[in-house]
Amino acid sequence: MRVVDEFDGGLGWICDERLARTSHALRTDDGVWLVDPVEPCDTVSQALAALGPVRGVVQLLDRHGRDAQTLATRYRVPLHTPYARDTVSQAPFEWVRVARSRWWREVALWWPARRVLVCADALGTLGFFLARGERIGVRPLLRLTPPRGLRAYAPDRILVGHGEGVHEGAAAALAVALSTSRRRLPAALAHGMRRAVRARRATRQP
Repeated sequence: MRVVDEFDGGLGWICDERLARTSHALRTDDGVWLVDPVEPCDTVSQALAALGPVRGVVQLLDRHGRDAQTLATRYRVPLHTPYARDTVSQAPFEWVRVARSRWWREVALWWPARRVLVCADALGTLGFFLARGERIGVRPLLRLTPPRGLRAYAPDRILVGHGEGVHEGAAAALAVALSTSRRRLPAALAHGMRRAVRARRATRQP
């Protein structure tokens, strides 16, 4: 586990594993909000403590609980699930619908004061999400129906639930990802398979 996505509005921490789960802490005037958090190690906990008191915990994806409830209980703060009509009115964020079906309920977090977009599973920078040459990509299961609501945003920074964030040219990268998601689905699948094969071969080497 290591700290990533550091900026003046917070930081992230990533688990160095196949899924590369990434969690984030956003520092607002009222305190710190943890987004889709995984239990932090001691080093990350120290970095979080330096940000200030925890104000709340947010879970952006219904099947993405991670350690959100555990940390909400520990810090004695509410656990907010905006996709379940919890508006989190006290937070300085907006909520963008990504998917709402029987099998998948997800929202993205938009922080207008910082122009930061946070996505759980809809977007990612892990190889599984990407076609060759992409900096950020739409999750393969959503490429045929990319989240339209995200097209209205031009973020300066994109933070994702799998992989490291995009901190330069984020608006352009998002526009490309959404506009080419359908056309580049075969390329993304092929790229993901090649990476998986290489990773499997590497684990077999003595």
